[in-house]
Amino acid sequence: MFDTLTLALILIPCLIVAIVFHEVAHGWTALALGDTTARDMGRLTLNPIKHVDPVGTLLVPGALALFGGPIFGWAKPVPVNARRLDNPRYGMMAVAAAGPCTNILLSLLGAVVFGIIAGFATNWGLAPPEWLMTAFGAFILINAFLALFNLVPIPPFDGSHIVGGLMPRRWARYWQKLQAMGMLLLAVLIAATWAFPDARWIENTVYPPVEWLTGVFYSVADGIAGMIA
Repeated sequence: MFDTLTLALILIPCLIVAIVFHEVAHGWTALALGDTTARDMGRLTLNPIKHVDPVGTLLVPGALALFGGPIFGWAKPVPVNARRLDNPRYGMMAVAAAGPCTNILLSLLGAVVFGIIAGFATNWGLAPPEWLMTAFGAFILINAFLALFNLVPIPPFDGSHIVGGLMPRRWARYWQKLQAMGMLLLAVLIAATWAFPDARWIENTVYPPVEWLTGVFYSVADGIAGMIA
């Protein structure tokens, strides 16, 4: 069994990679659609120091892991100026979707790489070490969870921007005002998760599709390993 320190050494890098790529995807998509804000502020970089939020990237996930809660976090949001996008309404939808889509691609990439490693290991009469299996499993799970959790259609998550872009314009104005309260709503969500652990709100809403998605990726890894072996 892994001790807590070993598990942390595996989980933290996986979480940082997932969050950093998620945020950079927002910035690159915004740039492609005409907004140079993220580039001008030096945020189109994979340097985690530029993106890590001490609370959202380290403190909250660490506390949730310590107390046995669902692990999630966030980075410093990449700045996007919707008015500079070629089409602000649909541009923001594309920018918002870029983060979760990137995490899904990362999960798929992790499954493919692990399938290749496992396949060759089988050919050589070896078994992948436990720490490696744990690392790839954590990488796939964290990216899948981050993708689907961010698609929840409430502020400040990416799903709220997608929903806002689909709303009639007269409703979208009120939705934008609600998005301004995004961090407050997030604080309420975190507090409710800790205050009512038995309710298992996140587990009952987000985990079922996450389990299905990770199952798909594990099947991909198994299929690749089987072809190689």
